[in-house]
Amino acid sequence: MPIDFTNTNLVWTSVLTETLYRLGLTTAIVCPGSRSAPLAIAVANHPHIEAIPVLDERSAAFFALGIARQTHRPVAVICTSGTAGANFYPAVIEARESRVPLLILTADRPPELRDCNAGQAIDQHKLYGSFPNWQTELALPAIDTALLAYLRQTVIHAWECTLYPVPGVVHLNLPFREPLAPSPDAAVQAIADNFDQDTFFASVIPLVNATPQRLYTVPALEFSAGLPERGIIIAGVAQPQLPERYCRAVAALSKTLGYPVLAEGLSPLRNYADLNPNLVASYDIMLRNSTLAAKLAPEIVLRLGEMPTSKRLRNWLEAIQPRQWVIDPDGRNLDPLHGKTTHLRTSVEYFATRTIALAKSCPPRPSHYLNQWCGIETQIRAAIDTMMQETKPLIEAKATWLLSKILPAGTPLFISSSMPVRDVEFFWVPGNSKVKPFFNRGANGIDGSLSTALGIAHHQSSSVMLTGDLALLHDTNGFLLRQHLAGHLTIVLINNNGGGIFEMLPIAQFNPPFEQFFATPQTVDFAKLCATYGVEHEYIITWEQLEQRLNPLPTSGIRVLEITTDRKADALWRQNRLGTLSISI
Repeated sequence: MPIDFTNTNLVWTSVLTETLYRLGLTTAIVCPGSRSAPLAIAVANHPHIEAIPVLDERSAAFFALGIARQTHRPVAVICTSGTAGANFYPAVIEARESRVPLLILTADRPPELRDCNAGQAIDQHKLYGSFPNWQTELALPAIDTALLAYLRQTVIHAWECTLYPVPGVVHLNLPFREPLAPSPDAAVQAIADNFDQDTFFASVIPLVNATPQRLYTVPALEFSAGLPERGIIIAGVAQPQLPERYCRAVAALSKTLGYPVLAEGLSPLRNYADLNPNLVASYDIMLRNSTLAAKLAPEIVLRLGEMPTSKRLRNWLEAIQPRQWVIDPDGRNLDPLHGKTTHLRTSVEYFATRTIALAKSCPPRPSHYLNQWCGIETQIRAAIDTMMQETKPLIEAKATWLLSKILPAGTPLFISSSMPVRDVEFFWVPGNSKVKPFFNRGANGIDGSLSTALGIAHHQSSSVMLTGDLALLHDTNGFLLRQHLAGHLTIVLINNNGGGIFEMLPIAQFNPPFEQFFATPQTVDFAKLCATYGVEHEYIITWEQLEQRLNPLPTSGIRVLEITTDRKADALWRQNRLGTLSISI
């Protein structure tokens, strides 16, 4: 794109935008505002960048996060000065904690308009604290060859910092002086003929697909001296860029070691189950049986990535204190239990390759321990399927079970925090659907759930969101994105008139204050809410109706399928049925 020589501000922002494009930027989310006008104009005029206007800054940032989570490439988010940037904060935190690349561009007043009661001016220096991978304030725009080179190289560094050493957030604060509108400046336009764009951008190369070569020497561990038979692999929450490759690596590791794989519902493993005959999905139910939990205690645990959602699994590990090896390439401490743990800073795929090589001289022996896990898994899975097939009333848990059975192959599925992620943990049936689970489990909040789901659906396959009523209501401004969505999102809404997760906690026994201050029922008519935003809405009254609406899926627009359930009855059903299943083993 030719550099815009209309005025100084537009030269500056068009150099910034073209640099980002050449690095790999394809999408920019733009929030309205005056001070950010030079940025908005530059990205809106770029022919190869999709610029999407979004009114609500919090929704905008989560929409960007959803796109970045799906594509694994940075997305730019632009806003004006003042409190606008503060509304990005929840998404910045989530991106940091879940390692999603975001580039935050906040416009600002120039130095002479700060600390002097000028309007819409706050201290934006280090606005996001310690959450960004890197942050800085750029110089004021100027037409100077050295300063334009500084801008180019600073933007290159910022882009790199969104990706390496781990994906995350970079914040660039950009002060602008007037004029903010594209008012022509003859002096600036006069120098256009002397600007050699090809030479200026020659050193800017795409970085999206660059992968650092991390050649770790994985310790031989206990494996080189003989494989411990009582070992398990725990595969935690994961959203790998290449899910099938990840699943094949885990399957090969399981086969080599002879270990069962306890697979979190929020990972791709349960949706590539044909690759791994040692997959265990019902561990939470097994561990409710104290006798069985003691018998299944392992000597060694290989944990892949973060800890699974299951609190019962965490409590079990804390009680038995096995030797743990955590496989994750990042430098974070992933042991909230503070056990006998060693972190191996490498990828699952590389670790599997190394371990297989080490184990060739010592293949695993037939394992009664492995057979025990797999046999119980088969028994519980059959019991769950029978139980769900016989359950005719509309209950929250069956919606999750049914989704795992009927969603079209490869469907992107966003799962909201609170009760939906736990029902996925309990009831998501292993299969070979290749469904792609997505979630905001970095900070585990319900912030921006709808906007994130829309970002994931944008330019992708027809997508589905599973959510409760409170999580959806917390982000209803996300519906303003409807006119910009390229693709389709079906929202499976479990409306139990409040926070179902709290019904599972001890506080539920204390009312008051439970109902008013924890369950917080809102009694919103979602059909009318959807009509306000021009979103399709339908009440689901039978499971057969839900199945018909979910396969096949539409190809465009947003649709809400509302399932009304009884919050207290749902909680009681889970407690009774999960307990019964564990006792029957």
